[in-house]
Amino acid sequence: MKRTVSIGNQSFADIITNNYFYIDKTMFIREWWESGDTVTLITRPRRFGKTLNMSMMECFFSTRYAGRADLFEGLSIWKEEKYRQLQGTCPVISLSFADIKDGNYQTARERICRLIAGEYARHTWLLEGEWLTGQEKESFRRKSIHMSDVDATLAIRELTEYLCRYSGKKVIILLDEYDTPMQEAYVNGYWKEMAGFIRSLFNSTFKTNPYLSRAIMTGITRVSRESIFSDLNNLEIITTTSEKYETSFGFTQEEVWEALEECGLSGQKEQVKTWYDGFTFGKQTGIYNPWSILNYLDKRKFAAYWANTSSNSLAGQLIREGSKNVKLIMEDLLYGKSFHARIDEQIVYDELDGNEEAIWSLLLAAGYLKVVQYEEKMTPFGDWVQDYELALTNFEVRVMFQGMIRRWFGASRSDYNSFLQALLRGNTEEMNAYMNRVCETVFSSFDTAKSRGERTEPEKFYHGFVLGLMMEFNERYVITSNRESGLGRYDVTLEPRNRTDDAVLIEFKVRNPKKERTLEDTLQNALRQIEERGYDAGLKQRGIEEERIRRYGFAFEGKNVLIGGA
Repeated sequence: MKRTVSIGNQSFADIITNNYFYIDKTMFIREWWESGDTVTLITRPRRFGKTLNMSMMECFFSTRYAGRADLFEGLSIWKEEKYRQLQGTCPVISLSFADIKDGNYQTARERICRLIAGEYARHTWLLEGEWLTGQEKESFRRKSIHMSDVDATLAIRELTEYLCRYSGKKVIILLDEYDTPMQEAYVNGYWKEMAGFIRSLFNSTFKTNPYLSRAIMTGITRVSRESIFSDLNNLEIITTTSEKYETSFGFTQEEVWEALEECGLSGQKEQVKTWYDGFTFGKQTGIYNPWSILNYLDKRKFAAYWANTSSNSLAGQLIREGSKNVKLIMEDLLYGKSFHARIDEQIVYDELDGNEEAIWSLLLAAGYLKVVQYEEKMTPFGDWVQDYELALTNFEVRVMFQGMIRRWFGASRSDYNSFLQALLRGNTEEMNAYMNRVCETVFSSFDTAKSRGERTEPEKFYHGFVLGLMMEFNERYVITSNRESGLGRYDVTLEPRNRTDDAVLIEFKVRNPKKERTLEDTLQNALRQIEERGYDAGLKQRGIEEERIRRYGFAFEGKNVLIGGA
């Protein structure tokens, strides 16, 4: 019988009680318990079942769910007597940082304090009887949204002590989406303050805590040890390349095929694979994002479900503000190509502004990229490096990035379409009117780096503009940028797929005040460069006649642009 798909439900107890669609991941309980690891950090892309698994762990171990055998009967873990005896026998503290998405440090800190204070409120029964001393009761009552840094960073450790004293057992701590505050702190410019607060909190909670039995943290990224884990030497880190728990998060292909059979959709296997396959954890290939699969089962329509579940603000920012090379690689990725990079799975947020390897590492951890091939090798300089061949994960991710780029450059759809038509007709007056408007808008929205004391370089916008063109023209034109032709490297070409259309050559040039008196001089230099360096040679070699090649210079100075043709 086909089960109901409950979209967005992350409560294990609710899903099981109502017999909603569920793929059994309870063997994660045994694998984790038998590992013996004290503190486990598991990183997976968003919407990969992390929160549901943490809810499952709480339902299994917490004394709050003692006697709830009905939640696990019929599931894999319940086949083993040892684990039937373990269910509902441990004190558990469960927290989630998933909603700590604030624009400033003070508000984010208050939200964390509110979460901790809420956990204290759930245990106010500890104030009854003689479990706590008078001083401890006073400290207990101080746990509020406005508590001091000392009270806040020691709060979880103190609560574990109280629970351990009451139950006679050490405490399990579950912390979901631990890195959300760190990502938001980086994006919004309060990284140092948040890193200092979280470092103190984690040190007292996970390192110097004799009342801790075990802990699990989940997140998207492995934040660098130096940033917030500098004092933790008891941390077992599970990334997307680790073999532990490789099938515990996400659906395997076998599980997806069974789900399609249950829902009468077995005829759609190949399309489902094209859209949603591509994730690899450890050595396990063929992993699917649960959010995408569940939405497809529910709506029976192919769409970019996973890609639309958040603003993707950090991924977008890294590409918008990335170097020219970042944008060129992104262009290749959107055409289905791969590239090679050295990856460090430890994300150093302080290096994201200028370190391309850090950018690709984060996009890999976040699930936007997949590993096509991996090789460890020695460089000519004697360094041992890890070389990864990377590509976009699947068609869904490609659709996501295409939509993201369209939004950057298509705030006014009619305006944008008018510009593209003017480009093909050679109407530079309309092109200039549009580009000056879009530069004003796009530079303002792209200039997000100001919050970190920097400014976005103008050149980064121009190559982003190439990506914007691609989204509208990729069916009609083959679009390339920064490729060799003649005696140099052109900026952009649009080569028509239909030989009745004209080809287009574009050269971007930023005004150099030492060499060019006016923006008009810059424009003429751009057009002269196209001619003198023979950028049209490649187009001509491929059979495009001289009269069917439109040549444009784009001269920029700050937010001002002047476009001319030759």
